[in-house]
Formats: sequence, structure tokens, C-alpha cells
Amino acid sequence: MLTSKEIRRKFLDFFASKGHTIVPSAPMVVKNDPTLMFTNAGMNQFKDIFLGNKTAPYNRATDSQKCLRVSGKHNDLEEVGHDTYHHTMFEMLGNWSFGDYFKKEAIDWAWELLTEVYKIDKNILYATVFEGSAEDGTAMDQEAKDAWLQHLPEDHVILGNKHDNFWEMGDTGPCGPSSEIHIDIRTAEEKAASGIPGRDLVNQSDPHVIEIWNLVFMQFQRFADGHLEPLPAKNIDTGMGFERLCAVLQGKNSNYDSDVFTGMLAKIGELSGHRYGENHQTDVAMRVIADHIRAIAFSIADGQLPSNVKAGYVIRRILRRAVRYGYTFLDLTEPFLCRLVPQLVSDMGEAYPELPAQQKLIESVIREEELAFLRTLDRGIRLLDDCIESNKDSKLIPGADAFRLYDTYGFPIDLTELIAAERGYTVDQEGFRKELQQQKDRARNATANTFGDWTVYNEGEDVVFTGYDTTEQKGVRLLKSRTVVQKNKEMLQLVFDRTPFYGEMGGEIGDTGIITAADGEQVRILGSIKENELTVHIAERLPQDCTGLFTLSVDAARRQKIANNHSCTHLMHRALREILGTHVEQKGSYVSDKGFRFDFSHFEKLSDEQVTAVEKRVNELIRSNFPLVEKRDATLEEARGMGAMALFGEKYGDRVRVVTFGPSVELCGGCHTSATGNIGLFKIVGESAIAAGIRRIEAVTGEDAEALVNGMQDLLKTARSFFNNVPDLAGAIRKMIDDNATFKKQAEEFAKAKAVQLARSLTDKAQEINGIKLIKVNPSMGLDFDPTMLRNAALALQKELKNTAMVAAYEAAGKPQLLLMYSDDLVAAGRHAGKEIGAAARLIQGGGGGQSGLATAGGKDIAGLNDALEMLVKTASGQ
Repeated sequence: MLTSKEIRRKFLDFFASKGHTIVPSAPMVVKNDPTLMFTNAGMNQFKDIFLGNKTAPYNRATDSQKCLRVSGKHNDLEEVGHDTYHHTMFEMLGNWSFGDYFKKEAIDWAWELLTEVYKIDKNILYATVFEGSAEDGTAMDQEAKDAWLQHLPEDHVILGNKHDNFWEMGDTGPCGPSSEIHIDIRTAEEKAASGIPGRDLVNQSDPHVIEIWNLVFMQFQRFADGHLEPLPAKNIDTGMGFERLCAVLQGKNSNYDSDVFTGMLAKIGELSGHRYGENHQTDVAMRVIADHIRAIAFSIADGQLPSNVKAGYVIRRILRRAVRYGYTFLDLTEPFLCRLVPQLVSDMGEAYPELPAQQKLIESVIREEELAFLRTLDRGIRLLDDCIESNKDSKLIPGADAFRLYDTYGFPIDLTELIAAERGYTVDQEGFRKELQQQKDRARNATANTFGDWTVYNEGEDVVFTGYDTTEQKGVRLLKSRTVVQKNKEMLQLVFDRTPFYGEMGGEIGDTGIITAADGEQVRILGSIKENELTVHIAERLPQDCTGLFTLSVDAARRQKIANNHSCTHLMHRALREILGTHVEQKGSYVSDKGFRFDFSHFEKLSDEQVTAVEKRVNELIRSNFPLVEKRDATLEEARGMGAMALFGEKYGDRVRVVTFGPSVELCGGCHTSATGNIGLFKIVGESAIAAGIRRIEAVTGEDAEALVNGMQDLLKTARSFFNNVPDLAGAIRKMIDDNATFKKQAEEFAKAKAVQLARSLTDKAQEINGIKLIKVNPSMGLDFDPTMLRNAALALQKELKNTAMVAAYEAAGKPQLLLMYSDDLVAAGRHAGKEIGAAARLIQGGGGGQSGLATAGGKDIAGLNDALEMLVKTASGQ
């Protein structure tokens, strides 16, 4: 039986033997593509080639691409774990042709690989072929059908509709018919028992008659009005799910039973004390965890940290879902995902070296996220307890509350249902679904993008960037323009055949400037972005004559500041590695004309001495005035030989640009200053943690650094003036702090004495009700106290008195306040102030809680104070 590693290797070797170039997987986290957060298909890294934005460096390619599907139309997250074939992170095996071979070769080679290399029984394979579409005016794909009939009997070739057998990149763009290969993995007994032939179960959601490979024949271009036109060059794009293929070849009915997952499931069992196959609930939890740890670790390795926005939010949701299932069903109450990383490295580190290279960082980030969420999980459980307490009569958890638990605290609806059912409650599913749909609609509307068709003025494909050498380019042709609506804002996008404008990419913001027509007409460029491999200019309007020649002028002063800051990130990276150690690696950056921030791997806060040392070293490198030395067309091997370090999570082409400033050597496609002396002064503004093992430095240079220093000097002068311009300002401030501490201590001692005095006066007013000594406090008593003094008095009485309760209702800062105290002996007898104060708190439209001996509550309705006080009296006295 082939192992998963052998299956992957045989696929790549097979297509290499057919003249395909084996290319590495692109990062799972997508950059410079506004339509994607994650790579969700094998073709993503070739998107620019299919769109015509880039010329392919090879005619045939093959790879195993790491993918993630959790959002948009591939929203599989809530299904993962409940069945045996959905995944978040998965590998997609694929082969591509860029204007080279087409349908017959793609089909012949797929058949050869499956039946001759992998030895799959020919009799259990089926192929689907596009039946055509009257709506689009497309005919049945006879070419693909004829190719399949060379290998399969006619009853194993099935016609499929547009939904199943016509692939589209999006609403517009390249598209074409597809041919899916399905396999019937039922046993002979199962086939005989059902009496249903495999062909009748194709695309019927049968878990044992499944698609294993999709061959896409890109031969059309879809336009915004919906019509199709043939592509000048036809392409092949195929995708085969690696996990599903391994299950088939290893004779398993479940992806999780293949050796892709068995090692991880065994490790989860070791940590939890549960065995996979033990029962349905624990099996679901173990599958969730085994799947999710892959998505989490690969995303972190590619530079995407968990956060509350965009791609980071998706990763945080996946991580929290795994923790919830471990916590609830496997009794894993301490961080455990981080302890699974070594097993993942063992399983996949050979194929994906970014995992072992960043293992320590991955473990650290996951551990901190787990600890934070476990605290949130505890709060969520307490919130659910309160919700159950508040709905005793209906025994129904409102949909809005269930959604809040889901959205804020990470509770899946099935977990809320489980806990509710244990208490005899149900959940308003319809209300929950309504809230969830409203959230999806809000998110969809906020991110809705509408792309118009490109209007082409001049033919051309590859856009030449001239901005490394100039900020002005004359004699430029406008290739095309389109209108785009993003976040309800309309913008005009222009593409030229040559441009000095740098499109925002790699953390460096894009250029602004103007374009000038031959007749002198000027149009402002408000920004520039890198969309896939295309430099797109955001214009305020369209030129009157789009067919003439233009001069493109970048705002040179702004560009110089950006270039200075970008070069300074390189110098700081070098300084950090010199001072902190070579474990430091860049994990992200943002470079503008105002300053920059730089994220890097390091596991502790920088000391003041280290910050000073970094500043000193960077300024030394600036003063050395190292000239820019660049090699624009180096191979990756040449670049490494020069000392450049490739960063994980970045996708490098066959040729790279090496930027050198003295001892600093990096791979970089951004804009840089001509010599380090142009940068001027460098000053660090802040240093902080953004995740476990990731630090962030924010800094300014040049005029902005000078302004910062001048501001600090002015502040120092002002501070000194407050102390009569004393020479020793630090000593004067220290004396003031010491004096303040003394006065504060005296004030605290006075407050304690007042609290003792208040406690004595309250003891004299105690009444006995139902055998309980009850102290009742309300504003009409005319006592001079504040909430802190009253609390301190209650704490004193709690320890001093026996069989005593204290209730208080009063107004503080215009708000109603409540207090409930039980003496220690009553607490020992079972009284709990934190739980019992809730009913009274609702009478003032508020809430509260606390310990068993002392609890407080605040609210909004002062008019309810008297009723709340009476409720507290009844509660405390047991009436």
C-alpha cells in the first residue's frame, strides 16, 4: 500500500515525465489580490497567467498546493469534523497547460496515472462531460466525450449540467467546461444490496461515489454582460484532492482513516485519554482538531497571525473552534493545540520545510491564543448560565443570545444546544439563523466588489515598471480602463504599458501623482495598487482622449520619503539580527511617507538598552552612506549565495531582485533610496508585542524624526518650567512621587478609620428578622459614606460578626447601587451573595455579581431602589 508521501511524489514525478515543471506550493495566505484572502484552489498562483497579466515562464506545470476553504462560496467550516471528507486546509494536486496541450492529452494522462501508476480498477471509474447550455449558447463538449470513450464504456461517461461541469473563475474572466472523474468505492456487497449502478450515484452526494479529479478546459472569456467569447490561447487546469486520493488508494472510506491523519489522531488520543472510534462525539472533536491544527500552523508559517480582522479573524475562528471541541468533548482544559505541532512537523515537514523552520514560533503563537480563548470560554459559559437563569419560565434560549455566544465567545450552536439540553432547555434556532444571516449580509455588503469589463484602447499584456530608474515616464500608452465599486465606493482603474508608479505591495504603499496628455490635460492619480501582477492606477477621472500618448509623473518628494523609510527597514532588520540574534526574521511591515512599522520574530520585550542599541546601530549604518547596489535579475540560488534571506510566506518568481546596502542584503521588489545617507535621522517611536513571539517596532526618519526629537525637547522644557527650571528635573519628579505616595498612604489610613467608624454605627442599627441579624442601609439614614467606604465597612463586618447580613441601596454619581453581604458563617451554611443579588439588580435595570460573601450591583433606574432594597431584605432574611 502506498503511503501519502509516496502518492504525492508519484503524482509530481509522473507529470515531470510528461514535460511539466514542478513548481513549489504558493503561500496559503494570499497577498496583492483583492478577491482572495487565502489560496482556495491550485490554480490561484497561476491566475495572472490565465488573466493575461503575465507571460508563463513554462508551458506546463505541476504541483501540490496547500489550500484553505472556510469563507465565501467555499464555506465548509461548520461541516468539518461532522463528516469524513470536509477539510479547512487541504492539498490540491494539479497539472496545468498554458496554451500548450488541451483536452485529449489531459484526459489521456489522467487515465494513465490513475489506472497504470496508481492501479485503480478501471471498472469503478466514471467521467462527466459538459452537456452544453442553451443560456450561454454552448454545445455539448464532444471533444472531451470522444476522448473519454477511448478509455471508458459509454455508460460510464455521463453528461453534466452547467452547475456541475462548467468552471468559472468569477463573475467575469476565463472559464470553460470541465470533466470530473468519479470513483465508486462501495464494496461488492454494498453494490449488490443497493442494486443502484454507480453512474446513477454520480454527483448525488453519496459518500461512497465521489469525485476525485476535476479537469477544467479553459476556452472562453466571460464578460460582465454575461456573454462568452473564445480565448485566443486555451489552457488546462486540473485539481485532485490529495486527502481524498490517499483514502481511495489506501482502501479507506474516510479521509481521516488514511495515514495523512492517523498519526495526528493518535497524538490527540494520547493527550486526551480518548481513543478515535470510541464514540460519535469524541470522534467529531478529534477530527475537528486534526483538521484545524493544519490550517492554523500553515497560516502562521505563511505570516498570517490570528487577529480580529480579515484573514487573521478566520484563523482565530478556526483555532477557537478546535479549542472548544477539545474543551467540551475531550476534557482538554489546558493548551493542547501547541503540543500537536511536533506531530504535524513529523507528518508534513518534509514536503513543507516552512513548518520545521518556524516550529518554535508556531507553537508559541498557538499557545498564547489558546490561553486567551480558554479565559474567554469561561466567561461565555458564565454568560450562558445567566441566560438560562433569566429564561426559567420559557425554558428557551433566545436566538440573539445564542448568536452572541457564537459570535463573541466562539460557541458553536451545537455546543449551546448541548449545554441547554442538559438543563432541560431548547434554543431558538430560527432566531439564531436570522441573526447569523444578518451578520453575513452585513459582511457581504461591506466587502461587495463590482468589477466592470475592461475597455481596451491599445493591445498589450506585460506592463513594464520603470520606477526603479525614474519618477517620470514619457510616451506611455493607456492599455485599458474599468470602473470598480468597492465598499460602496466607485473608482476608476487605469493600466498603462509602462509606468514609474509603484503599486502598493509588500507592505510599501503605492505612489500618487499625475498623468499628462499630449494636449496638456492632467488627471490626478490618487493611488496605485498591485492587483495580481498588474500595476493599477486609481484615477480621479478618465482622460478625454484615451488613445494618445501620456506622460506619467510620480510625486517625487513623497516617493523619496517612502524609499528612505523602506531602505531603513532593511537597515533595522540587519541591526536587530546583529543585536538580538539571527533568529530574528521579518514577519510583516508597513512603509509610508510618514514612517514605518516592522514586525519580527522575537520572544521577549526589548529592553531599553536594546532599543537604544538598535537606534544607535541603524544611525551608524545611515551615516556610513552605503550606496544602493542592486541585482535585478538574479536566480534564487544566486541571491542566497550573496547572503540574501528568503522569507517564508512570500512567493518568489524564477528571477528575483537583490538589494544591498553595505552589510544588509535582502530580496526586495520595493523602491529604495540611492544611498543610506539620504535617510537622515532614525528614531524608534514604539516597541510592542502583536502576538506570541512577534514584536513590532514603529519608527520615523528624516524630517519626521527631527520633529519628534524637537517635540521631546519642547516637552522637557515645559516640564522643567513646572519645577522652577530646577537643574535636576528627574530628582524633582522623584521627590514629588515620593511625597504623593506618603500623602496617599495617610489618606488610605484615614479612610480605613472612617470605614471602621461607619461599621460600628451600622452594627448599632442591626435588626433581627427570621433569626438573621440584618443591617439595612439606605440614603434616608443620613450617613456620610461613599461606595468604597461602605464596601470596606461591609468587609470588616463580614469577618467580625456572626449570623449577620447587610443590604444596601443608594445612589452614587447619579446611578443606583446595591450591596449584599453575608458573614462568614452564613457563607459556610450555603448563602451566596453573588448569585442572590441578581433578582434585586433587575429591579433597577442592572446587573451585578461578586463573591459568596460580598456582591455589588449597578443599574439605570433610580426609581427602583426602594423595591430593590425590599427584595434584598426578603432575600437576606429568607422571607
